[in-house]
Amino acid sequence: MSYFPSIGTIAYEGSRTSNPFAFQHYNPEQIVAGKRMDEHLRFSLAYWHALTGGGSDPFGSATAVRPWDRFSGMDLAKARVESAFELMTKLGIRYYCFHDRDIAPEGSTLQETNRNLDVIVELLEQHMKSTGIKLLWNTACLFTHPRFMHGAGTTSNADVYAYSAAQLKKSLEVGKRLGADNYVFWGGREGYETLLNTDMKLELDNLAFLYRMAIDYAQEIGFDAQFLIEPKPKEPTKHQYDFDAATTIAFLQTYGLQEHFKLNLEANHATLAGHTFEHELRVARHQGMLGSLDANQGDLLIGWDTDEFPTDLYTTTLTMYEVLKNDGLGRGGINFDAKVRRASFEPEDLFLAHIAGMDAYAKGLKVAARLIEDRVLDDAVDRRYATFREGIGADITGRRTTLASLEQYALENRPIVNVSGRQERLKSVLNQYLLEE
Repeated sequence: MSYFPSIGTIAYEGSRTSNPFAFQHYNPEQIVAGKRMDEHLRFSLAYWHALTGGGSDPFGSATAVRPWDRFSGMDLAKARVESAFELMTKLGIRYYCFHDRDIAPEGSTLQETNRNLDVIVELLEQHMKSTGIKLLWNTACLFTHPRFMHGAGTTSNADVYAYSAAQLKKSLEVGKRLGADNYVFWGGREGYETLLNTDMKLELDNLAFLYRMAIDYAQEIGFDAQFLIEPKPKEPTKHQYDFDAATTIAFLQTYGLQEHFKLNLEANHATLAGHTFEHELRVARHQGMLGSLDANQGDLLIGWDTDEFPTDLYTTTLTMYEVLKNDGLGRGGINFDAKVRRASFEPEDLFLAHIAGMDAYAKGLKVAARLIEDRVLDDAVDRRYATFREGIGADITGRRTTLASLEQYALENRPIVNVSGRQERLKSVLNQYLLEE
C-alpha cells in the first residue's frame, strides 16, 4: 500500500529545474571537501513532527490532512511506520529519530505500554532491514504525560522518578535492539517555574544520578550509542537546567559526566537562548562536544519554539562551516526537528518542506567548503590577531608574562594602533559566495 501514490522518488535535477519535487542543490553523490554529500549530510526524519504532528498550536486545533488519519490505536501506529519508511525512501533520507511515545500509544499500565512498544519496534526492525534505513537516535518522552508535571529526573515526587527510570531503561533497550547510533536526553520538564518551592541542588543531583544510572545500564546491556544532551532554555518550563551549550557543558563537568556525553544542538533552541546557532556549535566544538544537530529555524518575531524547516542559507552555511571545522559529526547527523506550517496541511507539503531543508543544507555545505578552502574567514581571523604571534603577544600566548612584566611593557608608552575588524566586508564576501553557483 502506498500512502503517497502521486509522488515518486525525489531526484537531483540541478539549480535550474522548475520541478518542485526535485532537489536543486542536494546531490548525494557529489564530492564536497573530500566526501560524498550524503556522508556530510546524514539527514534524519523527525518522527514526531512528520508522522504525529497535526498542526495544532496554542490557539487552534489540528489542521493536517494525512493518509493515515482513518486509523486509530495500534492500527494507526502501524500505518505511521509504513508511511514513515515510504516518505524516507522517496526523499532519500537514510536515518530517523523518535521518542518512545511517538511510535506507540501509552497503555493503562506500564506493562501494556511496553507491550505496545514491542509490537511497533518489531515492525520498525523489519522495515529497517528491508530498506537499509537506520536509527540516528531515540529517546524517552518524559514530559508529555501529566505525571511529569513537576519533571522527570528533577521531579519532586520519588514515585515519578522511579517511573521515569523504568521508562528510560526500556528506551535504552529499544535503542540497542534497533542499533541506534546515538541516544538523546532532552529535559523538557527538567527545570523550574519558581525558586520559591524548588530545591535546585537536589533536583540537579538527582538528574545527574539518572544519567549515571543510564550510563551504567547501557554498558551492562552492551548499548554503545553516543549519549547526547539537547539544550533548551525555556518552554515548557520557565527555566530549564540545560539552558544552552555552555550551561550544559558546565553541568556535565560538575558531575564528572563529560566523558560520556556530547551535545545535540538545535537552531531554534539557540535563538530562544539569545544565541545564534553557530555560537552554540562553536562553544561545543571547542570543548570537543559537538555531537549532532536538530535542523530547524525559529521566527525571530515570535517568542516561542516554532520549529520551522531551515531555509536561511546564511545560517545553514555558517552551521556547516562549524561542522566541517569539527571534521564532521561522527555518529551524529542532521535531524529535521521541524514541522510544516499549520496552513501547509496537505500530504505533499511534507515532501516540499524536506526538499527545501535538504537543499538549504546542501547549499550551505558547498559554500562552507569553499570558504574553508579559500581561507576567507581563517585569513581574516589570522590578520585580526596578528599581534599575538610576535613580540609581547607571543610572550602572552606562550604564558611567559606576569602582571609586573606586562606593566613594565605598558609603561614604555608605545603607541597603540588598532585595525578595523572589517565586519561589513566579511559579510559582503559571504554574500558573494552564497550567490555564486
